[in-house]
Amino acid sequence: MQLAAAAPLAAAPDDQPVYRVVTRFQPAAARAMPGPHPGRVIRVHSERSIDAQTDAVNKQVVEQMLDAGMRKLTGDSRPEDAWARFITPKDVVGIKVNCSGAPQIRSSPEIVGAIAANLVKVGVPPQQIYVYERFEDQMRTVDYAGHLPAGVTIVAAEGRLSRGAILGYSPYTYVETSFFGEEDTRSNLVRLVADKLTKIINVPNAKEHQASGVTGCLKNISYGNFSNVARSHQSEKTYTYSFIGTLAAVEPLPSRVVLQVMDGLAGVWNAGPFSRNRRFRFYPKQLMIGTDPVAIDRQVIGLVEAKRKAEDATSIFDRSREHLGDPANPNFNRYIREPGHIEYASKLGLGIYDSAKIKVEEIEL
Repeated sequence: MQLAAAAPLAAAPDDQPVYRVVTRFQPAAARAMPGPHPGRVIRVHSERSIDAQTDAVNKQVVEQMLDAGMRKLTGDSRPEDAWARFITPKDVVGIKVNCSGAPQIRSSPEIVGAIAANLVKVGVPPQQIYVYERFEDQMRTVDYAGHLPAGVTIVAAEGRLSRGAILGYSPYTYVETSFFGEEDTRSNLVRLVADKLTKIINVPNAKEHQASGVTGCLKNISYGNFSNVARSHQSEKTYTYSFIGTLAAVEPLPSRVVLQVMDGLAGVWNAGPFSRNRRFRFYPKQLMIGTDPVAIDRQVIGLVEAKRKAEDATSIFDRSREHLGDPANPNFNRYIREPGHIEYASKLGLGIYDSAKIKVEEIEL
């Protein structure tokens, strides 16, 4: 087996670590990120999509939102034709969910179920569809099974009783670096991604993150697909700025993550990515669809910043140490946030960050 080691990132600032990237995968001729629609974001909003008092999701409306967004993205009149541009019946498809804020805030099972149903419509056998996440204990709090076609597999890299186990990760694809002198310096790719999947659909949430500023497409692609990532933010100074983009740029991810479906029905505007305090939840009631994770995450920054401004909270770009403290007060935070990780990822070729070059197309249902 031939392993290809990438050179350290020349774009990293002086205070960022040196990364050694090892992978056996070569880039596809046409990479999936930013894909065929760089800088395009389809935003679909419906006031009827979720009840902010009960958190009940309107399944029928969400399905309509997904159909409308996919048709707008591709220009096709039928949803089946839109999905067929990204997925073939021969593909083994992973739907990467985010359950770090579960059970309250997570990739909505109604959205995930609708995506899986569309995959079946274009000829993908249910046995070739995997809904996956890193941690089983988080996934078990969400009723994905009740919304999926029969035969779809739900799987986690780390079991309920085996948190920290390495069997769910590939030994051949990893990023190696030392942040704080830790003993384990490798982050390995989820084995399912390395060994089985041919396409991935990314379904993140719109959330603030105490270390990275926001957690959106890029963080779900990176930290959601590699082991041993929490070590990047063990103190107020973190390395999320460069680590997120570095992981997301490791092949085969840029060649296989063909679609981004941002779940913005409900989100977190402070003390994320978890959602222990209902006070910090908000309800944008929207989906954002595209192939460019950077462009979509740029919009997530806008969502979170607008809500924080409305709540008289400090900006996620605030880097002053005087605002370090207990995030129960939204003017304080445990870490110096790094929302700049999104712009950094753009320099690795993962998408468009410049707002002047991003086209957001709005649909109201």
